[in-house]
Amino acid sequence: MKRRQVWRGLMFGALMLAAGLGLDGLWIHAKAALAQVLLARAWARSDHGRLARRPWPWADIVPIARLSVPRLRQNLIVLDGDNGQALAFGPGWTPTSARPGAPGLSVISAHRDTQFRFLQWLQPGDRLHLDGPRGSSDYQVVGSRIINSRQAGIPASDSMNGLWLVTCYPFDAIVPGGPLRYVVQARRVKLNTLADGSLAAAGTNSDRAGQPL
Repeated sequence: MKRRQVWRGLMFGALMLAAGLGLDGLWIHAKAALAQVLLARAWARSDHGRLARRPWPWADIVPIARLSVPRLRQNLIVLDGDNGQALAFGPGWTPTSARPGAPGLSVISAHRDTQFRFLQWLQPGDRLHLDGPRGSSDYQVVGSRIINSRQAGIPASDSMNGLWLVTCYPFDAIVPGGPLRYVVQARRVKLNTLADGSLAAAGTNSDRAGQPL
């Protein structure tokens, strides 16, 4: 317990020092890494996202799913929204898409220089696993594309049965906030059932728009 408290204190001190020195890059990466630790603990108490468990007392976000990429050894907690606040701490689910684990198209977004930097290394055939409140699903990457967010939107949640992982493009852009998006497309290869043997319906629609990545 004492070691854990010391570790938390050191992490908090490092974050505050980075912020005070104006080290924006260090601050962003440290915050994202620490947030995933706290989000993982909240996820462990959430019954696979079925219970709302805040990662810290004043948080307005809760974990809703867990995304795993075995080949690249990525395990990320997904938050229940894709607004600016959510994406500052981790990948976010787009509320206009199918709820994670439900039939339909699910869309998850994250920043290109933190959690979703690995998208550029995904290859066709790579397996993805998404565990959410409506069940879990296995996906296979079929390809990637670059779209202009000012000209193309996200397809309807019932337009296909798969997963989109979205981030800003190019990955090495100096100025953030451009219109280009890098999209990894994956098809569902297995839809697992809930404990009672049922499958949940697709997520409900929302008018909340996604934020720059």
